[in-house]
Amino acid sequence: MTVSTSSTTGDRSTIEDLVTLTIDGIEVSVPKNTLVIRAAEQVGIQIPRFCDHPLLAPVGACRQCLVDVPDGGNGRPIPKPQASCTITVAPGMVVNTQATSAVAEKAQAGIMEFLLINHPLDCPVCDKGGECPLQNQAMSNGRGESRFHESGGTKRIYPKPINISAQVLLDRERCVLCARCTRFSEQIAGDPFIEMIERGALQQVGIFDPDRDERGTSERPRGQSGTAAEPFNSYFSGNTIQICPVGALTSAAYRFRSRPFDLVSSPSIAEIDACGSAVRVDHRRGKVMRRLAGDDPEVNEEWITDKDRFGFLYARQDDRLTHPLVRNEETGELEPTSWPAAFAAAAKGLAQAESVGVLTGGRLTAEDAYAYSKFARVTLGTNDIDFRARAHSAEEAEFLASDVVLRNDVSYADLETAGVVVLIGFEPEDEAGTIFLRLRKANQARGTRVFSLAPYTSRGLHKMGGTLIPVVPGREAEAITDVASNGDIALDRGGLILVGERTAEVPGALRAAADLSRSTGARLAWIPRRAGDRGALEAGALPNLLPGGRPAGDPAARVDLAAAWGVESLPETTGRSGNELLAAAAAQEVRGLVIAGVDLDDLPDPALARDALETAEFVVSLELRASDVTRAANVVFPVAPVADKAGMFVNWEGRVRTFGAVFDDPSSLPDLRILAGIAEELDRPLGFRTPAQARAEMTQVGPWDGPRAEIGTETERAASSTTGADSTAGAFVLASWKQSLDDGRMQDGDDNMRATARPAVVLVNATTLAGLGVAAGDPVTLTGPLGSLALPVGVADLADGVVWAPASAPGASVRHRVGPAGCAVTLEGGAK
Repeated sequence: MTVSTSSTTGDRSTIEDLVTLTIDGIEVSVPKNTLVIRAAEQVGIQIPRFCDHPLLAPVGACRQCLVDVPDGGNGRPIPKPQASCTITVAPGMVVNTQATSAVAEKAQAGIMEFLLINHPLDCPVCDKGGECPLQNQAMSNGRGESRFHESGGTKRIYPKPINISAQVLLDRERCVLCARCTRFSEQIAGDPFIEMIERGALQQVGIFDPDRDERGTSERPRGQSGTAAEPFNSYFSGNTIQICPVGALTSAAYRFRSRPFDLVSSPSIAEIDACGSAVRVDHRRGKVMRRLAGDDPEVNEEWITDKDRFGFLYARQDDRLTHPLVRNEETGELEPTSWPAAFAAAAKGLAQAESVGVLTGGRLTAEDAYAYSKFARVTLGTNDIDFRARAHSAEEAEFLASDVVLRNDVSYADLETAGVVVLIGFEPEDEAGTIFLRLRKANQARGTRVFSLAPYTSRGLHKMGGTLIPVVPGREAEAITDVASNGDIALDRGGLILVGERTAEVPGALRAAADLSRSTGARLAWIPRRAGDRGALEAGALPNLLPGGRPAGDPAARVDLAAAWGVESLPETTGRSGNELLAAAAAQEVRGLVIAGVDLDDLPDPALARDALETAEFVVSLELRASDVTRAANVVFPVAPVADKAGMFVNWEGRVRTFGAVFDDPSSLPDLRILAGIAEELDRPLGFRTPAQARAEMTQVGPWDGPRAEIGTETERAASSTTGADSTAGAFVLASWKQSLDDGRMQDGDDNMRATARPAVVLVNATTLAGLGVAAGDPVTLTGPLGSLALPVGVADLADGVVWAPASAPGASVRHRVGPAGCAVTLEGGAK
């Protein structure tokens, strides 16, 4: 359905840029400024190391990579062994590693002996045992016996472990002071909550203290660990565990759970956000034990968010559905039944309901979304299907059909080479962590300028070196239009526009973004939050789109698809959006609903959704875990989690990300197999039963090569761009979005991860804070159309009349208890 993007990273060096040197008698030519340790890798020579990492700046902390340099390129030897991870190549340089030099071998063995002096003999119980570079290199590059032990030396010990955060635990005596964790936190994530503290034998990893002076001292009080009490609450903290070359950093969720050699590893794709990050799933006896970042230079490099790493326990909760359920007409209770009986019951109910709509969430693979799209058109005979289980609009549907589907104009590589990036309704750190890391990298390495149309300068924007374009919620369309003439931004063909899905909530904003792209030449990309959204778009799970980007209102497109599917015709009636479909069901205009993985509280009007479920004559639910939809459904089908099925996600770039099944469970069926069973009972089969068959058909159907749908008319644009939110007398406009770690159901099960979520806080500007008569950190009461919530207050560079609060947070969900973004709210000092 889509064309995979591909790109190359880095600049290709010309012959003139190459430097020739000799390593262990082998001549090699590499680009200038290449580190010696990298040049050695080019000819297959592995130099032992701990602190070195290809994505981190050189530091030379562990000294394990010492080599002998008899000729530094100037005809003279460098008198002492050099750290190959910090010295760059020179023309004519001669390097001898441990493989050919007794000097280098002795130096490396001596360093290893130093590292092992205080390292504990924890290997039998250490989580790193079996995959530990220190173990391996102690055997390959260390001495056979310890002189320290023979002389009666006593190893240094610390209380263990200490909690750097609720999720990351530190065993300080295992640490070899390589500084990988602190460098990642500072250089990659921009969260320098940990750093190396003290000096000499007392040096250790400690909580970052901004008040510590250059001598390593601080006037701030310390706990027993000798560190300032500041938590390591980073969305990327789990990466420090993975890159730690010893067992010093461990995960609270995985610690002592299994041994590396007990695990089976399977490559997969993260299923939570739209980044398409590669992951490695380690499992044992049919249970996922941990997930690690996969190595994919074109997408996530070697980093993933904590949600991608730790957020897999949702599939193991007690409310996991394990067998089909059918509601007993006499007792009104859901009762277990067989798969064939459930297929028959669902088919009978849907046939009797006559008018049926389909709502799918964002968790679907592209094959499953394609199955729902075909099921709606061929089996149910309707265009009433929508994957947008969130706030959406007709304008957004037009925008997706005209400017997003089948387009893959922007890639991860482009994020690093763009001169200017404009963010619209999009907070990368919270909504797409891999994009955030790439933009931060681009800003740090190339000076890429990032501008964000947002209510305030977020922590993520600050870490990207970005500039705020302040916007009052509801006025985004006007601000977007102004960007074209803003000389400070100077958006042109070398720039990028990244539009978040939240922009759909503001009338005229998406049209303005499309116009901005056309007028400036800057490329535009749409960034959804969920992993399955882009694939569902390509598969036609929208009321105005058929698979392959075919406009549902174009007769030629319908004929083309009908021929590919082997049916006489496809429905011509314009489909309803998710909002319209629920309203029609509540009004009994639609009598049946098929709902797949939708959290009712994510919808714009949860009360309307519950009304629709109660009113509908027949509801079929396809879900992983029991939910509010389950309790109202007539037939419930348990679906396979990502680990139990093969498939593909299409990430925000339009890049196809395929993965295989981790587990082979015949009783765990993907959505498309269930839909196929129902369709066959209705005598209108889908024509496929497996993801492989569905993918083959998707390829055969192919993309639409006819005219694309268009977005709105000039009259509609002018009308919609004049609307916007305004605060009423004595009230404020609420700005809000979901943070990375919140109360989402796919984060259930790992309390340690959820404990690292950022505390919920109401943000106001300094003038508003003074008017409230409270100090930063004091509680205030935020009141909106749904009720009130007491939260601590903080200060940010918000416009007058605007307040910000997180849309959802553990125990303090503003969207459920106060109101949605853009609504009018009031603030009062103190808690009620």
